[in-house]
Amino acid sequence: MELSKKTPKNLTGGYMRYLKLQRNMSANTLDAYRRDADKLLSFLGGIGKDATEATLEDLQDFAAQLHDIGVGPRSQCRILSGVRAFYRFLALDGYIEQDPTELLESPVLGEHLPEFLTPQEVDRLEDSIDLLKPEGHRNRAIIEVLFSCGLRVSELVNLRWSMLYEKEQYLRIIGKGSKERLVPISERALKEIGNYKPWRQTLNIKAGEEDYVFLNRRGARLTRTMILIMLKRQAEEAGIQKTISPHTLRHSFATALLEGGADLRVIQALLGHESIGTTEIYTHISMQTLRQEILEHHPRNRVRSSLS
Repeated sequence: MELSKKTPKNLTGGYMRYLKLQRNMSANTLDAYRRDADKLLSFLGGIGKDATEATLEDLQDFAAQLHDIGVGPRSQCRILSGVRAFYRFLALDGYIEQDPTELLESPVLGEHLPEFLTPQEVDRLEDSIDLLKPEGHRNRAIIEVLFSCGLRVSELVNLRWSMLYEKEQYLRIIGKGSKERLVPISERALKEIGNYKPWRQTLNIKAGEEDYVFLNRRGARLTRTMILIMLKRQAEEAGIQKTISPHTLRHSFATALLEGGADLRVIQALLGHESIGTTEIYTHISMQTLRQEILEHHPRNRVRSSLS
């Protein structure tokens, strides 16, 4: 391919096809990788270069600009990860001979432990829902399914009746990279879904949306933003001060399993994590919780507290 034909549009188009066909990425992940590539190409265009001409120093300047405009360290790491993936594609497809990102460093992150709720806090969250409101039982079912099954919010909004096996008590989930996994669903979660069904049957369901479990008042699929807003509102109603999101309930599911004695490999399979390293974050949460229990309840600590 001639250099003149290596336009940003051609490069990103080929990159997106590569990610979709070779890496089997979801639409949301593809969008994120496209945005990362677009940020880089915009920066390089500003200094009169295209992606195939960029040097390590150019990419370091790009990383420095991210910092200068206020992009946080975690977001910087994510964007630079996308940049590395872009240059791996360029090298694989023969656009470049040398990958300039091989020595590109990301900012160092401190260990981040995700927020989680205790089972008692999840109960408070559910109990705060006004069941007299039309969507009350639906919201309660959403919270219970997220907590009982550990689903990603994208997996919840795409959950279909045809993926719910009530008699066998499990869900068939299509996760990241279109990978399937089976997740048990509790009797309590099935009961909450059953309580939601009568309201759902009153909806004027849009064509093509009939098989989706969770719908809005207009009979259409819920969005991730709708669920986030609902959870934040319920946390406020329940007097929970923690920062709540759908992912908080996924973390809560994993933490409850670990503290109940579940094997880390089992939790990995239930969450659909490709790497056990991703799942190991929950061992840090568990140790943090155990330490707090010791500080509050061990007799040596109680004596020290009474003397202070």
